[in-house]
Amino acid sequence: MALIKSISGIRGTIGGKPGEGLSPLDVVRYTAAYGTWLIKQSDNKKVVIGRDGRISGEMVRQLVVATLNGLGLDVIDLGLSTTPTVEVAVKLENAAGGIILTASHNPKEWNALKLLNSEGEFISGEDGAEVLDLAAREDFTFADVNKLGSYREDNSYLQKHIDMVVNYPLVDVAAIKERNFKVVVDAVNSTGAIFVPALLKALGVEEVTVLFDEVNGRFSHNPEPLPENLTALSNEVNKSAADLGIAVDPDVDRLCFVCEDGNMFGEEYTLVAVADYILKTRKGNTVSNLSSTQALKDVTLKNGGEYHPSAVGEVNVVRKMKEVNAVIGGEGNGGIIVPDLHYGRDALIGIGLFLSHVAHSKKNLKALRNSYPDYFISKNKIELDKGVDVLTIFDKIKGKYKNQPLNTEDGLKIEFDKDWVHLRTSNTEPIIRIYAESQNETTADNIAKRIMQDIREFMH
Repeated sequence: MALIKSISGIRGTIGGKPGEGLSPLDVVRYTAAYGTWLIKQSDNKKVVIGRDGRISGEMVRQLVVATLNGLGLDVIDLGLSTTPTVEVAVKLENAAGGIILTASHNPKEWNALKLLNSEGEFISGEDGAEVLDLAAREDFTFADVNKLGSYREDNSYLQKHIDMVVNYPLVDVAAIKERNFKVVVDAVNSTGAIFVPALLKALGVEEVTVLFDEVNGRFSHNPEPLPENLTALSNEVNKSAADLGIAVDPDVDRLCFVCEDGNMFGEEYTLVAVADYILKTRKGNTVSNLSSTQALKDVTLKNGGEYHPSAVGEVNVVRKMKEVNAVIGGEGNGGIIVPDLHYGRDALIGIGLFLSHVAHSKKNLKALRNSYPDYFISKNKIELDKGVDVLTIFDKIKGKYKNQPLNTEDGLKIEFDKDWVHLRTSNTEPIIRIYAESQNETTADNIAKRIMQDIREFMH
């Protein structure tokens, strides 16, 4: 059992005792806290909700709707949807906020409430802390019987979101259609099975095979779109001689591709390729988090822009993008943020832009991938002994590497010429994540190992 309260929302495993997992009582408590926070913000009573394909989704949806209605808030329910679609709907509906019922790439026993503000963006750390405080104090006042909220279903947003992508100026439907792509999609038994094929059809892609297309939340493999979880997609791309494979996570905000030979394009390179395409026509700046590949920086500088790193977390990437007026940004986990569409990771606009890029390049995916600088990221974690003070460990490591460029905006990032290592604690478990990047795979692994050795030494 697990229940994790963080500024980005509340997530947990279904079942167990209240307060130990995401029980119905916990769903009600945190929904009531969020609804109360919304009521304090404005007189706007409209809230948009949508869910991914999880087994527990319908149960959680009923609890969320009833709680919001009980506070006097009016619910617009998009039903089976995606994280970016709900974000878009909040803006188009002029709603006070929105809740996405999804635990993103977590396994099937998890669910979560992802909380949005009136801009359709994730609520800030400060706002998140206020919601958690309201929940802890159970400081809610429910509406009387004459002021209960209303409920309506709205299934028009699948089409509205697809139209936004198809009509986006840099999405070239004619070029995509002409390339006559043959595509395999891994929809991992969630709402990608509804949204991605519909988008591909609208983009003029005729030949589409969908794996794990039943939206039942019984994920056929670990739903995080990492190479080791995408073997079925790789094999199918190979077997069917497809041009590419597309994988999304259960709520369709992360995106990665498989090349025609079944090898990964690399989740880190989704953003690199899309940024390269955008920067060719729109000069400007880019942002990704400190744990993402420096290939983005290389591509940005090559196209005459400036690259800016941000702290990890979508809220932080978005804040930095606004600060530096970035034309494209995102995260190395396959998260694409196109600011003039909306400030949120969106696999659908990612697919539209990526396919436009491939079509224009006249290359296959392997050749396109080979046109970018090659970097390897070694992703590791180390469990902390009980009672260990992370800040002391970080201080000791800073002392040891004081002659290298250091960035302490989010944990600790140390640069070594062309290589780097980034250490940060997890918001959700007692670990330190250690990401190292180099143009050589062995070097990346060795840097990570060396730092992990340092951490172990400083722990004792």
